[in-house]
Amino acid sequence: MEKKVIKNGKIINRGEIIEGDLLIVGDRIEQVGGVIDKQGEEIDATDCHVMPGIIDDQVHFREPGLTHKANIHTESKAACAGGVTTFMEMPNTKPPALTQKMLQDKYDIAARTAFTNYSFFMGASNDNLEHVLKTDPHTVCGIKAFMGSSTGNMLVDDPVTLEQLFSKVSMLIATHCEDEATIRNNAKIWEEKYGDQLHARHHPHIRNEEGCYLSSSLAKELAERHDTRLHILHISTAKELSLFSNEKPLEEKRITSEACVHHLYFCDKDYEILGNKIKCNPAIKRKEDRDQIFQAVLDGTIDIIATDHAPHTIEEKSQHYIKAPSGLPLVQHSLNIMLDYYHRGMITMEMIIQKMCHDPARCFRVLERGYLDEGNYADVVIFDADYQWEVDKAGLFYKCGWSPLEGKRFRGKVMKTLINGHTIYDQGEITEVGRGMRVLFNPER
Repeated sequence: MEKKVIKNGKIINRGEIIEGDLLIVGDRIEQVGGVIDKQGEEIDATDCHVMPGIIDDQVHFREPGLTHKANIHTESKAACAGGVTTFMEMPNTKPPALTQKMLQDKYDIAARTAFTNYSFFMGASNDNLEHVLKTDPHTVCGIKAFMGSSTGNMLVDDPVTLEQLFSKVSMLIATHCEDEATIRNNAKIWEEKYGDQLHARHHPHIRNEEGCYLSSSLAKELAERHDTRLHILHISTAKELSLFSNEKPLEEKRITSEACVHHLYFCDKDYEILGNKIKCNPAIKRKEDRDQIFQAVLDGTIDIIATDHAPHTIEEKSQHYIKAPSGLPLVQHSLNIMLDYYHRGMITMEMIIQKMCHDPARCFRVLERGYLDEGNYADVVIFDADYQWEVDKAGLFYKCGWSPLEGKRFRGKVMKTLINGHTIYDQGEITEVGRGMRVLFNPER
């Protein structure tokens, strides 16, 4: 089997940084640390850090049906460039993944075109419980329920359906939590007040704190009543933090949560410059919300950092606020955003890897990924923490061709990304497709 030795790196794993080498044999990590003298390809990681590949538990790659915005091929390529080696993709495509056949169709596309490892959520609606209950928890990351507006027939707002979903589904349910009635009422009020002058700056008032809290607290109540594994996605308000706890280890939690990099990085002041480019659901809110969410990540109240990568064309985003779709492309730069905070002294390197690599693997019970452990799959990222560069269009792999971070200077850049032992991204170049694998899970753990 092919051998690779990553030499002289600063290896980050399980809360420690050690200097040494890492041996890959075939698609697995065979040895970590020390001086390794073995025949095989040598990869020099001098002055660089070596980390497990990022597991992003929330992306929208738009395939099938919305491929003018993005597709699995292009967005997984962008993921590689950002150090993301595994993605979990959402079901609100066209058609949505509401049957086992539609779900399998997405897996088939990924098997042909993905650069990274992959999993896809099964979608829940008001009328597809029979299909949801057929989902295999060993081969699918979870069930996704939009408890708020979404694309197509994916709003789950029927009380009877919600009771059945939370009482009968034994695997993890991930939720988008915004109360639809609150949002619609707010939209009516603000549209009557501002009309054509409505702007992205009003977005956090329409999709407000109360709308998020009402829905998140309902999800928690249902999960506690039925002892359901619940994972609430993209927390955007400080008020919601009261719903979560850091009193138990992650493996023992039945209710977990996620923060996305845009809710950690932007705040409502940024709408004046970026406008619809940072319009997303749930909305980016106040600086106070951002700062308290960041603290909740550090203290373990929030478990995972992800992206909710959701690209749209620049033409779509350039429409009037009311017509402009919500979502922004982020999967290529999530590590850069967190390294920015590292260089400001706000988070340690070890904590970044815990929240972006280790804890997604723990929360979703991913098999043999998320750690640089001997015997695990060799999903490995080499990055230079001091390399200074600027985000520009020429370096973007997104099909939509834009980023809200354009012009931003970062310190820290991915140099190489290895997936299952194969070098897929190498200093700006993508080398090969088809090395990604379907992710497997251990739901009994």
